[in-house]
Amino acid sequence: MSKTILITGASSGIGKATAKKFQAKGWNVIATMRNPEKENELTSLENVFITKLDVQDLTSITSAIEEGIDKFGKIDVVLNNAGYGILGTFESVARENVSRQFDVNVLGLFDVTRAVLPHFRANKSGMFINISSVGGKTTFPMMQLYHATKFAVEGFSESLQYELEPIGAKIKIVEPGSIKTDFSGRSMDFQHNDELTEYNEFASGVMNIFEQLMSSEKRNSPNLVADVIYNAATDGTNTLRYVAGPDAEHLLKARKTMNDAEFLSMMKNNLNIK
Repeated sequence: MSKTILITGASSGIGKATAKKFQAKGWNVIATMRNPEKENELTSLENVFITKLDVQDLTSITSAIEEGIDKFGKIDVVLNNAGYGILGTFESVARENVSRQFDVNVLGLFDVTRAVLPHFRANKSGMFINISSVGGKTTFPMMQLYHATKFAVEGFSESLQYELEPIGAKIKIVEPGSIKTDFSGRSMDFQHNDELTEYNEFASGVMNIFEQLMSSEKRNSPNLVADVIYNAATDGTNTLRYVAGPDAEHLLKARKTMNDAEFLSMMKNNLNIK
């Protein structure tokens, strides 16, 4: 019997690439997204069930899980992938936008996880794969809120693995580097108030650097991350963390081997920040 994966945020980028990867490997795929009526690529694939799931809507989470189980009988793996990032000066970001950043990247992941846990407990098996980031261990300027959410995902996942083991379930973390996705478009929310003039030069410089990084052809393909996710789901090990991309490997190695002052100095030099 084929195994089944449920994917949040499957409309583009890593989520869509992962849906296609698992389908090609013979898995059933529950591809969830906020606007399934707009999807026209995954609809043509066999054993792919597309349904609505908005991580900020508890009813849609419950419905998607129930519909997926009704369709395929069981969920074996959940990929918590949905997310976005705020880029900007912290003083410029309104509290409601701070809340939304955590609602989507953290509380949404929590709610999906909580909703699937009874199914995993009943089956005495199952796996969560949580998309973190190189930004779950390292930081870039003006991404303090995004980093805070990914640091939270790291801590949550590492702690949760203790209580999943007795019920026969597992959890894994995937840490991608820079990926060729729409993260700098609809998945990135830039916020800076120009009236806070003391930040303007700094913010402008960081934005220029960020735009250069996001347009670089050196970024990794979403397919690379999908390959890492598939390996995490199928390698049969208790490995907790998986790094995706040579840039992520380089940064995480530097963070591990350097002290704080050395690492921050390296980052400022590389990003040309004074």
